[in-house]
Amino acid sequence: MKRIIAVNSNTYHDFSLAEAIKGIKAAGFNYIELTATKGWTEHVFPTMSLNELYEIEDRLIEAELIPISLSGHTNLMDNDRLDDFIANIRLAHFFGCKYIISSIGEAHLEDKAEASDQKVAANIKNLIPYLEDYNLILGLENHGKHGTGKRLIEIVDLIDSERVVINYDTANAIFYGGKDLDLAADLKTAVEKVGHLHLKDKAGAQTEWNFPALGKGNINFKPLFEILEKNDNNSPFSIEIEFEEEGPSDLEEVNQAVKDSYDFLKEAGFKI
Repeated sequence: MKRIIAVNSNTYHDFSLAEAIKGIKAAGFNYIELTATKGWTEHVFPTMSLNELYEIEDRLIEAELIPISLSGHTNLMDNDRLDDFIANIRLAHFFGCKYIISSIGEAHLEDKAEASDQKVAANIKNLIPYLEDYNLILGLENHGKHGTGKRLIEIVDLIDSERVVINYDTANAIFYGGKDLDLAADLKTAVEKVGHLHLKDKAGAQTEWNFPALGKGNINFKPLFEILEKNDNNSPFSIEIEFEEEGPSDLEEVNQAVKDSYDFLKEAGFKI
């Protein structure tokens, strides 16, 4: 199976982007999702100087690592944050990304505002001209109150634009969707609008922060891969490893988890 498979640089939260680039490339990957999440992982950010951005671009070129997407989580329910997201759209374009990813609320930070589905859809529709101008696709991530594919597709259908798809996070669906969630059934419900995936494993109790390397948790990925294949869905994967709440012990543990995830996907039949 051939598809674009990246590693989300948020996997290297609390480590530098230079360390992320080195570890991701050493594991055997050719693609990266850059992270620009305010107050959490700011590996790239719109406030960086042009020289800083050029240095990052040069580092990516030297490593032959292609930025396919940018994680630019912003609260899209809050009108005051839309300008921040437009800045992230421009940042994603600078790096030549095809996708920009955001949850509807503020990932990792307390939401400052909430809104109805209709208001959220209207806010996102206001972003579509920018997505068109910069030739980007917005992937809305299942997260928080919109934690399942079934819930998120309601908003994507309201928006009704080829520029807006679901970024399906496999572990978030479990973490936010409840202990009785059937993950395969939830993905199947949303698969027609899934255009990008955060491939993330889940260990421990349902609401326990425990997201190990692929194959080290409890998620059975095989039926998920089968659903995607059956529906001719060849959307990019972006591997995200968030470890346990206290984080990884050191950089070596992160690099090993990235390599373990590479080996897991190779054994599953993917060509990386």
